[in-house]
Parts: sequence; C-alpha cells; structure tokens
Amino acid sequence: MNSDILKVLIIGSGPAGFTAAIYACRSGLNPVIVTGDEVGGQLITTPEIENWPGRDDAPDGFTLMYSLQKHAEKLGAKLVNDKVVKVDFSERVKKVYLASGKEYCAYSVIVCTGARAKYLGLESETLYKGKGVSACATCDGFFFRNKITAVVGGGSAAFVEALYLTNLCKKVYLIHRRSSFRAEKVLVDKLLSLQESGKVEFILEASVKEVTGNGNMVTGIVYEKNNEQVNLPLDGLFVAIGHQSATEIFEGVLELNENGTVKTGFGCETGTSATGVFAAGDCADSVYRQAITSAGQGCKAALDVEKYLLENY
Repeated sequence: MNSDILKVLIIGSGPAGFTAAIYACRSGLNPVIVTGDEVGGQLITTPEIENWPGRDDAPDGFTLMYSLQKHAEKLGAKLVNDKVVKVDFSERVKKVYLASGKEYCAYSVIVCTGARAKYLGLESETLYKGKGVSACATCDGFFFRNKITAVVGGGSAAFVEALYLTNLCKKVYLIHRRSSFRAEKVLVDKLLSLQESGKVEFILEASVKEVTGNGNMVTGIVYEKNNEQVNLPLDGLFVAIGHQSATEIFEGVLELNENGTVKTGFGCETGTSATGVFAAGDCADSVYRQAITSAGQGCKAALDVEKYLLENY
C-alpha cells in the first residue's frame, strides 16, 4: 500500500463512526474520522439514555459520545473537524473532498453520516425556525423556561422531548396525528402521569396546519382536528416527527433506497454499490435507528473493511 493513501476513512462521528474507528484501530488500520458538523452526531442532544447496555446511570448523549470519542482517540484514531462536500468512489482509490478544500485518498471508506431531523414542510414553519420553531428541546428548551410549548410527534423522540420540556416549561402540549403512539411504553406512561398536574395536555388525531407569529417570534399554531381548525397560543413549537438519512452527497455515487438510506448488502452486510465503500448507522438503517444498533453496524463495517483490505491489498 502507498503510505500517502489512507487504509480507511470514516465519514461521520456518531455511534457508528466511533465504533468503526475503535475496531479499525484494533486492526491496525489507522483510521481518520471526518467528524461532520457536530462531533457525536444527533445523539449529543439526547438528555438521558436509559437503554445503553451497562450504563444504568442514564448518561446524557454528550457524555456518552465523548467517552466513545476518547476511546477511539486513545487507540489512535485521528479526528478531522471538517465536513465532506464531495466524493469520488469510481476508482480503486477513493477520493473525499472537504469543505476546507482538503482532499483525502483512501483504499476504503465507511459512511456513517447518520440522519437529520424532519420538519413538517410548512412555509410558516420555515419562517420561524430559530424564532420559536426547533427540532431539539435540549438545544433550545432553556429559552422557553416558564413558557408554553408544544411537541409534534408520537414516537419515542417526541416523548423524550416533551418530558424534557416539562422540567422547564409552564405547560407542554403533545400533538399527534393518531390516537395511538409508537413510543416506548415507559415514556408514554411517564408523560401520561403528568396530565393531572396540568403541565401536560395531549391533542390527538390532529395535525398542525400553520405556525403563527409576530414576525420575530412564534405566538401560536393552527391545528386541524375533526375537520375544524383551532388556534392555539404558544411560545414555542418542537418538531419530533422522525429523521431522514443524511446521504445527499452520495446521490448518483452510491445506490440509495427509496427512503434515502444507503443500500447495503453488496458482497457483505455493510458493503455498498461501490467496491471498497461500506455504510453503517442511521444513514443505512430506516428500521431500528438506535444508538446501540448503529454502534453494532459500525463494528460490522470495520470488520468488513479489514477483510476487504486483506483480500485486495
């Protein structure tokens, strides 16, 4: 191998990326991790993680990801705080271009770009992003202390957001388009138990139609229920309706599924349509989307890379 060409480059620094780096280091592959916009990925905004094996103290996402980062660095992984803007996987040696203008060449690449929050797609929602509309309660909840907020969604993420906000806000509405929830039962029970206090109110079988405001900040929303539109005064709206894979830069380069995830299973479980390129975590998973499953896929990708390099170089 040419010493100027990396054995493996990892794109992304979430659970999948850092776990891949840990295993790659143990295989002597000297991985380089391009971290992306946020070191630690979307998990760093999670206030409590109660289902990470071996951690019964419910660590926050930032603390957990920092420990994974330190583990990877201790074993020799190199972090590059930059963002990938373009890739060329057409040749045997892969080329990766960064926002800073730097370029890397590698014999193999592991894609761990994760996912980003979905929004409702309303024009008024876009107008008030950062002015009362958010997709991250742990990032922005502080600004709504003793105020009235609403969370849109019915999955575990929505309930985590709502529970976090109940510690800060005067009142929290949870708005969901169905009458049942996809969230973990323990989270649903926790939020339901707060109804009697008046801090939480559920608005079910309803959909948000408009975000209203004074031009500077959100003042409320309009939601539709039973074919009637209702005005609800609010100070903030938190959208928690899921995530979409962050795979735009791979369009036309890697084969993607209809939902935007990287299609895997080419030659091995984490192999992509480009030989020598592997994918792990939420960028390739639209079913489980758990930190622990992403970490497991990162492990698999690193082992698949080790096998690929042994067989081809």
